[in-house]
Amino acid sequence: MNKYNLTVVNEFILLGLTNRPKLQAPLFVLFLIIYMTSLVGNLGMVILTKMDATLQTPMYFFLRHLALTDLGYSTAVGPKMLVNFVVDQNTISYYFCATQLAFFIMFMCYELFILSFMSYDRYVAICNSLLYTVIMSERVCLTLVIIPYLYSAFVSLIVTINLFSLPFCGYNVINHFYCDNLPLLSLLCSSTHVVEFLILFFSALNLIFTLLVVLASYLLIFIAVFKMKSAEGRHKAFSTCGSHLMVVIILYGTLLFMYVKPKSSHSFDTDKMASVFYTLVIPMLNPLIYSFRNKDVKHALVRLWKKICSIFS
Repeated sequence: MNKYNLTVVNEFILLGLTNRPKLQAPLFVLFLIIYMTSLVGNLGMVILTKMDATLQTPMYFFLRHLALTDLGYSTAVGPKMLVNFVVDQNTISYYFCATQLAFFIMFMCYELFILSFMSYDRYVAICNSLLYTVIMSERVCLTLVIIPYLYSAFVSLIVTINLFSLPFCGYNVINHFYCDNLPLLSLLCSSTHVVEFLILFFSALNLIFTLLVVLASYLLIFIAVFKMKSAEGRHKAFSTCGSHLMVVIILYGTLLFMYVKPKSSHSFDTDKMASVFYTLVIPMLNPLIYSFRNKDVKHALVRLWKKICSIFS
């Protein structure tokens, strides 16, 4: 029997993004700025959509939960990643690693569903504007938010429990900046077929289902828009879904690059670069996109700023 099989793994070592000492300080500053921008932007979006009376619509209800999701999985990964740049050896305990993986899977899974339901919301707003408040009632919105939360938590627990119930072989170095399932699979010393099947099955199911909802919604939106005779009407319709469409293209483009690329070109280094993008950069971009491209949000920010100034003056 291999001696490593007898070793109990109590912690893991995260290699991080790079082992070049000269890059540690500039990367720490860069990702600290990215994470803080994401933290402030998403937290601000949650507060703004909760407090401002003009943003109490289904669209901003979903946007609030998108911001909470971005805040969730960027925080699950970001702080531990930053630690890696300032310590000689970045360790993470066995149970904290499992917790980090569980939260990351849950929030990442939920992100796909909330974006797909936001595209359905845009479809209803443009193609069934007269019945919008009836179709997208408070009960429907709550259902579209709660069910994906429960499902995402279920997927997260199933994958995490099955992965961490298998024995590790003693080698505890993870070639990544957080506990992700693929690097962890390479450390297991028993058959990984069941866990690999679960990861592949749920990844494909979630990605295909949500992508189909997005594509179907936007296909119907484009058909409806091109049937409009007024150029002003077409511009207004596109402006209502422009921000969401940009966010969808960025996220799905990154994920498709990750999962659809040829196996021969697969490497942990390219995975790490893509992971940085969808775990830290995209959560930072989302509130910025919705802030700069959405007049309602900009007006709400101005009103909030005036209230803050009046309080301190």
